[in-house]
Amino acid sequence: MNVVFKFSKNKRSQKVSKKDSSSKVLEDRREKAEQLEQYGVELFPNDFQKDTDVSYILENYQALDADQIQQTEATFALAGRIVSLRSFGKASFFHLNDHTGTLQIFIQKNSVGEEDYNFFKKLDIGDIVGVSGQLFRTKTDELTLNAHSFQLLTKSFRPLPEKYHGLKDVEARYRQRYVDLIVNPEVREKFHIRTQVLKETRKYLENHNFMEVETPMMQPIPGGATAKPFETYHNALDMELYLRVAPELYLKRLLVGGFEKVFEINRNFRNEGISTQHNPEFTMLEFYQAYATYAHLMDFTEQMLTHLAKQIKGELKFEYQSYTLDFTPPWKRLTFHQALEELGGLNQEEYSDPDQAKKLVKKLGENVQEEETLGKIQAKLFDILVEPKLIQPHFIYHYPLDISPLSRKNPRDSSLTDRFELFIAGKEMANAFSELNDPRDQKARFQEQVESKARGDEESLFMDEDYVRALEYGMPPAAGEGVGIDRLVMLFTDSASIREVILFPHLRPE
Repeated sequence: MNVVFKFSKNKRSQKVSKKDSSSKVLEDRREKAEQLEQYGVELFPNDFQKDTDVSYILENYQALDADQIQQTEATFALAGRIVSLRSFGKASFFHLNDHTGTLQIFIQKNSVGEEDYNFFKKLDIGDIVGVSGQLFRTKTDELTLNAHSFQLLTKSFRPLPEKYHGLKDVEARYRQRYVDLIVNPEVREKFHIRTQVLKETRKYLENHNFMEVETPMMQPIPGGATAKPFETYHNALDMELYLRVAPELYLKRLLVGGFEKVFEINRNFRNEGISTQHNPEFTMLEFYQAYATYAHLMDFTEQMLTHLAKQIKGELKFEYQSYTLDFTPPWKRLTFHQALEELGGLNQEEYSDPDQAKKLVKKLGENVQEEETLGKIQAKLFDILVEPKLIQPHFIYHYPLDISPLSRKNPRDSSLTDRFELFIAGKEMANAFSELNDPRDQKARFQEQVESKARGDEESLFMDEDYVRALEYGMPPAAGEGVGIDRLVMLFTDSASIREVILFPHLRPE
């Protein structure tokens, strides 16, 4: 690079307010970029050939001493972002970060030449560069690449926050996830774990002969869960459509069609509040098995999640927030009413009498509508008194019929259903049941939901005549389950908020 870089200095007063400092830095960087271009420097080339990841160097050379490294004489071409920079006159050290890790780079005038070294000193933290060279160990024994050449690959116009000490403001981290990923390696690791959870889940299901399928995300009738849907409109078809709240009814149509084991991992959408536990767009695993019951799926779920814990955490006991979770089977199993008594501290009369149950819910600070069924009132008691105590894995089963519109009735007590939910760390992780396959019963339950919707319950199900028609062709006895992937990732990454494990969570406008 046979040019001499003489950059003009910004002549504005150096006394700028904190409010103006950010815009000043941006302006200075843009001026520097323009000057580089005037000297013929390409700011965004795409001709550098990277041949090695940082992780390869760390895995294969970190254990070698200085003499062993010198004997290898291997040359590496790395590319990544400058995340720290120290200059000492005729030499500089910087740390280069790629998608696999961080490595120290040494660059000196004697190796790259005076012009190129002067050019290097004009680069900023945040710039993306390519470097080639050989490894050595410094006097402090740090594994380092001695750069024989370098190339600017991308000029950064914005500085990294807090001199690479990390982006601390939580909302800023979620809004600018791209910056969060640059400066917080522990955040990148969470999303590596998320990918591992998805990969291992798929592998486990496929190894048990489940077939992965895809079903519509825009549906004419939203079904499969009691939730308020998002509405949209298709101009060509001249019809309203809904973003799906669950894939359940389509997956069960596939059971009718002859597939016996199916699963889907995809997005669901529910027009509900945003919290540490809820995002309106979230990832769900749903799987269905013909000729199985909810009891079979309890066993299967326990086996699948203990397998995931071993693969991802390496053991069945691990820390989550202030708890030590123990996935060692067998997991505790209680009926819904047993949980109200043993963990909620209620007697049967308190939760079975509608008037007493309503008074108790109100006393606990929760609103109750006059038309709410006893099952819904009991569910509120459960949410308040029981759910926070379900820290270790618990299966809660035999839920009331009126809050389980798609579940098969229990053969011994028709007011209950063959349904379970899995709770871990005080959160619902999964919901499953023996499927209702009697079209007459299903249509009657849909009708009850339609009447509830007419009374103002926006989360009640719609009537789905085509699904009833599918059942009339005959669906084999079956069981199905939904597992919240985001919440599962929260457990395995020790994350308190669902936003920590979603790359781009929904937020209010800035």
